[in-house]
Amino acid sequence: MRRPLVRALARPLILAAAAMAIPLASAAPAASDGVVVGGFPVDVSQSPWTVALSSRDRFGGTRSGQFCGGVAVGPTTVLTAAHCMGEDVLGAPPGQLADLKVVAGRTDLYEDTGEEISVRRVYVNPGYDSSSNAGDFAVLTLARSLPAGAVIGMAAEGDPAYAAGTEAVVYGWGDVTGFGAYARTLRAARVHVLADAQCEQAYPGTTDGTYDARSMVCAGEARGGKDACQGDSGGPLVAQGRVIGLVSWGSGCGRPGSPGVYTRVSDVVRTLGWAPASEGAATASEGTVSTAKPAAGV
Repeated sequence: MRRPLVRALARPLILAAAAMAIPLASAAPAASDGVVVGGFPVDVSQSPWTVALSSRDRFGGTRSGQFCGGVAVGPTTVLTAAHCMGEDVLGAPPGQLADLKVVAGRTDLYEDTGEEISVRRVYVNPGYDSSSNAGDFAVLTLARSLPAGAVIGMAAEGDPAYAAGTEAVVYGWGDVTGFGAYARTLRAARVHVLADAQCEQAYPGTTDGTYDARSMVCAGEARGGKDACQGDSGGPLVAQGRVIGLVSWGSGCGRPGSPGVYTRVSDVVRTLGWAPASEGAATASEGTVSTAKPAAGV
């Protein structure tokens, strides 16, 4: 089982210091060529909107403190998974984590390339349901802007990128085997968007969660082998040049019949009242942890 897909917290500092793999309970073997499960290496310059969430205080510094992924949809706006901002993950409310940062422009987490930008405000969707996994998104407002061109557009409701059979790519620095072997460099995997009926059949309502077509989209391969995994949470699923999903949850990693489930970005756009422009939302309202909906804009 892999719910949620945040980096496993068991012995995080030992993992960071010694680069040791953390065995995951109930993880099933997955076909993999050593890279996201069943994927391939990619340079961040090819997907500059893919960012890592970091806290060295919480997760150690060897892998830049990475624990989740995110996607830049505006110069100071990053989308990620709500469960990445949970106290069970961060050890405290996100507003109390002094070193919460977004790492941009860094392919290799062992290097110091790119930028580390402090998170100024956090908005966690108040409608997030941790039992069903519905509404699994958060909005991070950065203390300063990302470099020009480092953002991606969001796919609105009705966008053809959500059509079943569409090829999509998921990005992240998470587990590459299903057994806790976290990637050093950015990885990607090509998957296909699946029909809602297929996703509902896979997740009709179990301890893992319940598939909800309004707020979720699922992707993978019928035979399994290509998928997001632990540590990829909040990272982007991209199709036709637009972000359509955020890595959220699933059962195992790359298992046949158990596709990856992603937060549907069109539901984020609808919930927040954003216009799905080429450069998404702007800043959240005042406060380190915001309870007001972030405003739309660039």
